[in-house]
Amino acid sequence: MSQSTNTALDEASADTEIRPPVLSISEVAKQYRTTEGTVQAIDHVSLSLEPGDFVALHGPSGCGKSTLLLMAGALLSPDSGTIAISGENPYALGAEARAAFRANRVGFVFQQFHLIPFLDVLDNVLVGELAGTLPHGEFRERARELLDRFQLGHRLHHVPSKLSIGEQQRVALARAFLRSPSLILADEPTGNLDAENAAIILEHLGDFAASGEGAVLMVTHDDRAKAVAGRSVEMRGGRLV
Repeated sequence: MSQSTNTALDEASADTEIRPPVLSISEVAKQYRTTEGTVQAIDHVSLSLEPGDFVALHGPSGCGKSTLLLMAGALLSPDSGTIAISGENPYALGAEARAAFRANRVGFVFQQFHLIPFLDVLDNVLVGELAGTLPHGEFRERARELLDRFQLGHRLHHVPSKLSIGEQQRVALARAFLRSPSLILADEPTGNLDAENAAIILEHLGDFAASGEGAVLMVTHDDRAKAVAGRSVEMRGGRLV
């Protein structure tokens, strides 16, 4: 076989290289101890998200959805089982390395936005940089581009109290997208929004997944959100059903 043929085969193999799942949750369990005894919050759950996946996780309050999301985001260690993001187990890392891994690989979007009231829109998107966890200045231009894309370019220097609820959630979404993460974790991202603003947020989450560069796991009670997601998974009593 000629050298050129070998080179072509190597290039074709590289192009078709199988990537690990964006998120792999395998047999994870989590218990909480309360004054009334032990609560099995998560009961041996397995779930996998591939690049391009947009998964809606739904179920009754208290069934373990948010706990699973925290574990998936390297914020809460499981008692047993394994979690991997793009093939790497964040819980095998030390605390500092895990925080850096999380900043690079995972974007979070919450129902309550968690914007800092005395910072303007641009600095809220760049809050990790301001805290010293991101290289200084590296993402300022990307933050501006994201805010322009989310129709907030004219709001860069407004504080959150000057924004509508929908605008505040778009700022939070821009912050989550800043580092081009492989995984977006969204906890009730449309819970406080009207239909128009919910549609905008869901469109941007859908576009992120559709790009094939990452995946979205969204906890929601919103039927609109479940309809937009490519896959819907129900949770009850700490288990997927």
